[in-house]
Amino acid sequence: MSSEDHVGDKPDLTMVVPDVWPEVERAEHLARGAALKWASGVFCRPEHLRRLSQYRKRESQRTASIHTRLKLMVQSYLEEVCWGMEQLREAQAELWEPCQALKKAGVEYNSNRDEIKSLERLREVSVNHRQLLTAINNLPRLYSVGSMVFETERLLESRRLLEAHAYLMNLEQWQDDILWQLNGAAGMQGSELSTDDQELVSKYFSGVRKLGESLGKELWAVVRNTFAVVHQNPTLFVTTVRIIEREEAIDRVLLEERAECNARPLSPGRPRCWRARFFQVLEEVVTARFRGVSYLHTQGPGLAGRLSTLQDAVMSDLATVRHLLEPCVPPHYRLTRAYLKAIHHCLHAHLTQVSSWDLESGEIFAVLNWVLHVYKSSEMMGHPELLYDMKGEELEPLISPEGLEQLQTKYVSSVRKSVSEWMHKALQVELQDWQRDQEPETNHEGFYQTSLPTIITQMLEENARVALMIGKSLRNQTIQMGLCEMENLLNRFREALVGFGKECCSDPIKSKSKFYLHYLLASISNCIILKKSTESLQQQQSSGETEQFSRAPPNPLAALDRIVRRACRMLMDQLLLDLKPFLTGLLTRPWLIQGEPTPKLCQILEYHLDLYSHVQLPCRQRLQEEAQWLTVVEYVKALMQKRLVCRSAEERRKLTQQMVKDDQQFQEIFHGVAGDGLQSEVEPLTLLPVLADFIKLQDPSMLPLEVSGLATKYPDISEEHVSVLLDIRGDVSRDTRVSILELLQQSTTPLQAAYRPIFTDIQASPSTTAFCLPTAKCT
Repeated sequence: MSSEDHVGDKPDLTMVVPDVWPEVERAEHLARGAALKWASGVFCRPEHLRRLSQYRKRESQRTASIHTRLKLMVQSYLEEVCWGMEQLREAQAELWEPCQALKKAGVEYNSNRDEIKSLERLREVSVNHRQLLTAINNLPRLYSVGSMVFETERLLESRRLLEAHAYLMNLEQWQDDILWQLNGAAGMQGSELSTDDQELVSKYFSGVRKLGESLGKELWAVVRNTFAVVHQNPTLFVTTVRIIEREEAIDRVLLEERAECNARPLSPGRPRCWRARFFQVLEEVVTARFRGVSYLHTQGPGLAGRLSTLQDAVMSDLATVRHLLEPCVPPHYRLTRAYLKAIHHCLHAHLTQVSSWDLESGEIFAVLNWVLHVYKSSEMMGHPELLYDMKGEELEPLISPEGLEQLQTKYVSSVRKSVSEWMHKALQVELQDWQRDQEPETNHEGFYQTSLPTIITQMLEENARVALMIGKSLRNQTIQMGLCEMENLLNRFREALVGFGKECCSDPIKSKSKFYLHYLLASISNCIILKKSTESLQQQQSSGETEQFSRAPPNPLAALDRIVRRACRMLMDQLLLDLKPFLTGLLTRPWLIQGEPTPKLCQILEYHLDLYSHVQLPCRQRLQEEAQWLTVVEYVKALMQKRLVCRSAEERRKLTQQMVKDDQQFQEIFHGVAGDGLQSEVEPLTLLPVLADFIKLQDPSMLPLEVSGLATKYPDISEEHVSVLLDIRGDVSRDTRVSILELLQQSTTPLQAAYRPIFTDIQASPSTTAFCLPTAKCT
């Protein structure tokens, strides 16, 4: 059996479906196509036809199941339709009788229309009768309105407010009753109360509205003088609050009645909302008292005093509110909270205005301290009882975070200007001290120093201490600013120091300063003191909150180090300048015979080293080491100039003896320095005995070994230096010289990191012996 035969067993739905449903026909075609596709896929091979009966049975069962579900669904739908039709028939039967009754009533109404028109005149007469009856009933009240208004005015003038309010309530009650009765009569007539009638009632009771306004003025006058009244006679304030609460109750009742009966209008002037007006007037009172104390129109010195006066006034008024006014009002008034909110608003507006002024650093500090510490302290708004009163209330900050940041920035800028001026003055005083005709002052340890580091240190530490009273953030900004200004000062100080050195060294005779070296040493001691102060400030800053800066942080320690190194270099230059006249006599024939000028060199060195004792460690040790290094370098430079060339073994012996003697004299001067605390592995004074031994060596054949040891110990020694030493000996043959220089080339030792070159700064004189090295290029 083919798939078309199997599908063809289904009923042809197109035969029963009308032409108005083309979707059914399209669905039929789709179903046939899907069936053909399925069958062609299942029976694509002959062996699959064996299971044809199974497929046919399964499809038959599926078709039967679908037909069963369709029958059940159609049957259920038909049952519901039948039930709905039955309900409609019952409803139609029930509506028939009311329709007949309505038709009958309509016929009767049309027949009695003429008779109803004759009753309209009767209705008018009834309405007039009711109005006349109302007028007769209200005549006693109407006649007494004038006298009651007069009596109420008299009571108001005598400040008998409760009685006046009772009369006013009666008058308003009469007015409301008359309006209500007139509205009721007009409503029965089928119309609203005319405008003329309303104006007539309002005109007749116009005095009542004026009485209400007068009573309100009296009440607000009492509230405006609350702080004075409550101390003299709190009864008047209590009376005011009672009247306000009465009015609130009347407003509440009228609004509830209007909500229940929309036809009843509110009385003229209602609702009065006097409780809200009470708090509004109280806020105006607080604002007025605040302005009387805060001096909003003034600024300048004395701002801290005015803030203190403001604090006393606020706390005094707050005590009055808490202890005198609060017991006079209902608990739900929460009068203390209302006062706190009002005064906080005033303070916020006032301090916002103050922050916009061009304040000095002291005034900015007073504002910041008052806002961040005084206002929140237990002596003011931070009191536990006040915190309980304000529980659940979030007040805006007195000054916004942006405003606080701007104030801190203005404070740092103002302090920076002051610090810059003071540092400039301190530098000018320092420059004047350099020209004095006396030594710098010494501290208890005998070290030279001037007033500059004391002024700077005290200034920066005081500013940091004051800023810390506000907060760590401001302290960090202030320290950062101080370090920046210190770095600028140190740069100017270094330039002034260089200029001072040039002035003194260019013409020592005409120089105004006779104590040039002393003030250089004092500058070094000042830098040591400033370094300790700077490190202390940086530690304080690092212990606080981390701050982000728009540019690289200042580095005054590097500036201090540059000044110290420059001052040490200038001291060494002066030492060299003092030694120079006597260095030309070293290693000459007169020196070999008489030993001059070594004693004079020792005297100069001793004088300088004695001056170095007036500076603190480690700079003193550094100066002594540099002086020692300078002495040795200049001594070896004199040796390398070949001022003395030995002609015999005896001259070599005398030369070495004199060099050893000079070394001993230098050792005595630098006692305790040589070999102790040097920063390099080579002790400069040990070089002189080594060179003396090299010149003193009697056997020239041992010179290569000696040169090898010399190159190992001093790897920066060059061929020119060794050649000059060989020339000074005067007994080295050409072959020996060549072998020695070849050995020196082969035994090149790299310089180590801890080694300080000594021969690099020493220029050797050209050798007088003409020769060519085998490994060198000869011309």
